[in-house]
Amino acid sequence: MVEYVYFAPESVFREKAEKVFAKHRKLILKRLPQSEVHYIGSTAVKGSLTKGDVDLQVRIDQQDFPEAKKVLQEIYAINEGSYQTSFFCAFETEDQLPIGVQLTVNGSEVDHFWKTTRFLQENPSCNEAYNQLKRQFNGKDMENYRDAKAEFLAEVLASEAYQNFLLR
Repeated sequence: MVEYVYFAPESVFREKAEKVFAKHRKLILKRLPQSEVHYIGSTAVKGSLTKGDVDLQVRIDQQDFPEAKKVLQEIYAINEGSYQTSFFCAFETEDQLPIGVQLTVNGSEVDHFWKTTRFLQENPSCNEAYNQLKRQFNGKDMENYRDAKAEFLAEVLASEAYQNFLLR
């Protein structure tokens, strides 16, 4: 069965999304005080088109990963549609908006969500290019969008602008 993707301006969700983020950040930090919790994804980037979900990245040291995963499983369901490793696990739930939680090990190959979000926040032209991609896929097949999104983000991460951003 084909799943379709739809986007709206993040401003439509902003107030509710910020409250949902704050609530879940507090919940996570209460249980994992040694972690960092970042608001990530398009809903966190002003001027973005978004599906209207709230994404959080929970950053943890490698030695704390197994316990953090266990704790988050007590709060959220594992996202079965996502891969899992010894340094990454994705979770999901519903609140006022859909929520995704990405548990990552500090310094691992997937510890870039917060950096990518900040890059998009600080680089409106790149964010607008991302919005253009979303406009092309609005109302269309989610799987095709995910493939195009992965390609776009890989190009962003490899770009000179992003590499210079990381050096700051």
